[in-house]
Amino acid sequence: MADSLPAQTTKLSLEDDATIVHVDETAGSDETGLGTTTSPYRSAVKALETHGEKIKILSRKSPEEAEYKDISGSALKKAKKRVEEQQKKLKKQEDQRKKQEDEEANKKQQEELRLEEAKSIVLAKDASLPNAEKIKLRDAIASRGKRVRVSGWVHRLRVQGKDMMFVVLRDGTGYLQAVLTGRLCHTYDALTLTIESTITLYGVIKELPEGKTAPDNHELIVDYYAVLHKAPGGDDAFTNKLNTESDPSVMLDQRHLVIRGETASAVLRVRSQVLRAFRDHFDHKGFHEVTPPCMVQTQVEGGSTLFEFNYYGEKAYLTQSSQLYLETCLPSLGDVYCLAESYRAEKSHTRRHLSEYTHLEAEMAFITFDDLLQILEDLVCDTLDRVLSHPPTAALIAQLNPTFKPPQRPFLRMSYADAIVYLKEHDIRKEDGTFYEFGEDIPEAPERAMTDQINRPIFLTRFPAEIKSFYMKRCADDRRVTESVDVLMPGVGEIVGGSMRISDIDELLAGYAREGIDPTPYYWFTDQRKYGSTEHGGFGLGVERFLAWLLDRKTVRDCCLYPRFTGRCCP
Repeated sequence: MADSLPAQTTKLSLEDDATIVHVDETAGSDETGLGTTTSPYRSAVKALETHGEKIKILSRKSPEEAEYKDISGSALKKAKKRVEEQQKKLKKQEDQRKKQEDEEANKKQQEELRLEEAKSIVLAKDASLPNAEKIKLRDAIASRGKRVRVSGWVHRLRVQGKDMMFVVLRDGTGYLQAVLTGRLCHTYDALTLTIESTITLYGVIKELPEGKTAPDNHELIVDYYAVLHKAPGGDDAFTNKLNTESDPSVMLDQRHLVIRGETASAVLRVRSQVLRAFRDHFDHKGFHEVTPPCMVQTQVEGGSTLFEFNYYGEKAYLTQSSQLYLETCLPSLGDVYCLAESYRAEKSHTRRHLSEYTHLEAEMAFITFDDLLQILEDLVCDTLDRVLSHPPTAALIAQLNPTFKPPQRPFLRMSYADAIVYLKEHDIRKEDGTFYEFGEDIPEAPERAMTDQINRPIFLTRFPAEIKSFYMKRCADDRRVTESVDVLMPGVGEIVGGSMRISDIDELLAGYAREGIDPTPYYWFTDQRKYGSTEHGGFGLGVERFLAWLLDRKTVRDCCLYPRFTGRCCP
């Protein structure tokens, strides 16, 4: 190393009994060289740094020169100067390092002294102040001017000098900026406060003057506080667990912390209001909500996507859909719906697939296919009207998706056959370069391309029977196709799938046979066509896809609490 070079280097001796060191300016190596003829250094500087003054340097330009020769006086002088410069540089760096260490040690000592002194500062409630009313942060605007008590998590923290701190509090119902001044900032708890600590604050909420900003345009002037629990700092601090640059797998592993963020919590708040709006819509329409089982012994959407498990020695599955059970409720309850989880064992990593998702399903009796389309349009539009009429949720939607506009009625009606024509006319092809033909399933990518080009909600109808489920009713005017519908939304694609259901028992038995399904375990479903059959239909809406469209999220994984998909079943 350069700092190991003796000070006497400048008085370099070239006497005959000095150690001989070899330098090859072309083939030598300063990293692995030993200074020998077979393993020379590359530079004289390295020779001087390594061996000091009592050496004799023999040098050559390249291996082509047969012999090593004494280094020239000018080359030696130049090398010595380089060594001296490096020594000075290293000494300067060492001095700076020691100075920095001394400053840090002094700073640490001062901080420890400050913290020790802070332990002696004890806050006390001012008995002369009015009693503080306990409120949630959602009630902060209505509580301006009053002395209140609020509890929550430290969402953001900013220290301004020694006598002022700004804390943004979060309690799940809102955010509130609080200001601590003077002695309140000098306590041990104040000096060691961390993000995500839980605290209770006392004070008066005051509207901010013009020119200043904070959540809801007000702040809490704190007169007393208590730390309930202090989150860790240092390496284990909340801000070190994840950030906006974190890998998606890290964000999923730390999902329990991610949902504390403003964006994730806003999505979950909107989700809560959307679920309420769905229920309010169906309640207003006279539907009954039912809760079908999630452990079943039948399939709805094909056996390849079933999650199978051992149910007390019998084969059973997690439900793909509650539709069949909803149909059984029609004779007893009339129109029904459910909001429940459905499960699909699809090994898919697309942005719109989950292995577990929230499924809004409904079944209606004594309706036509046109009635079904109208019911679906009413559901989407009325739900949006209800959600947007709730000011806090409308504000969150504007925050997450500023350009969102409710769709205009009526939705575009397009048959599957027309879609095939559209794909050809707009040169939307398969991966192999050929066009889609009638009878083939239209995958996600071309379907989304078409929907995004049209840029409005689409009722895609009348799919061929062979690519749809066994229970779908065929059209009277064209037996090749079914009275079926997918609701497509720009940016997401399909969010709803529905159809009229087969009402004739013989046609249903033929559907079982076509799909190779044993009708025996479906006896209870088949009985619906035996004991008072009627025209009926229904649909299933993927709540996460609906939210992805509404909130402009890139993936449905962001629209549920803890996403489940291939390779992910934690936390």
